[in-house]
Amino acid sequence: MEAKVVFHADVPLKDLGGGVSRRVLAYNEQLMIVEVNFEEGAVGAAHTHPHWQNTYVKSGKFRFTIDGADTEVAAGDTIAFPSGILHGTLCLEKGTLLDIFTPMREDFV
Repeated sequence: MEAKVVFHADVPLKDLGGGVSRRVLAYNEQLMIVEVNFEEGAVGAAHTHPHWQNTYVKSGKFRFTIDGADTEVAAGDTIAFPSGILHGTLCLEKGTLLDIFTPMREDFV
């Protein structure tokens, strides 16, 4: 397998509606990184998925509800989500999240 270089400028921004957009960046079958942009007040609806997920807060402030409990995070903070856990977010201050999934999210490509 060869290395895959993905240039940010080459990846189109996909508008998901409601002030949320994303770019699927580098990925292979085992790992995927996704940039998710939020306008203030935008919601990432509560959901579950079978993937393990780590989230890095690149900028902004967010209130995550994870398995029924609320926590606020800001730039530089990280969250590790186990497979199958219910989670969602409210953007408190315009920002960007970097989500890393294993295995990759086939539903995103």
